[in-house]
Amino acid sequence: MIFEQHNPLHRLRLAALIEGITLLSLLFIAVPLKHLMGMPATVSIVGPIHGLAFVFYLWTVVNTAVSEDWSKGQIALSVAMALLPFGAFVNAKFLMRKNVELDQSCST
Repeated sequence: MIFEQHNPLHRLRLAALIEGITLLSLLFIAVPLKHLMGMPATVSIVGPIHGLAFVFYLWTVVNTAVSEDWSKGQIALSVAMALLPFGAFVNAKFLMRKNVELDQSCST
């Protein structure tokens, strides 16, 4: 369990989930509240939180790509997934599978 917390794929999966949750919060909660209920403060609060989560996600992608020797295609796919509203969750599932495969190959 301790090893898993220091695993770059695990950190990237966590960063992807945080980024995805903040993006959905911005798109489906804060923006509608701003436009339908006249509450612009919601975007002023959730927007920067999502911005920080996105920057953290990009930093984690770069960190993981360097440590795991990723191809340019894998990097581009991980960045592209962050731009799609539900892409982070698809990416998180992919990263979990990749992490399990890596664990299985290391244990054999």
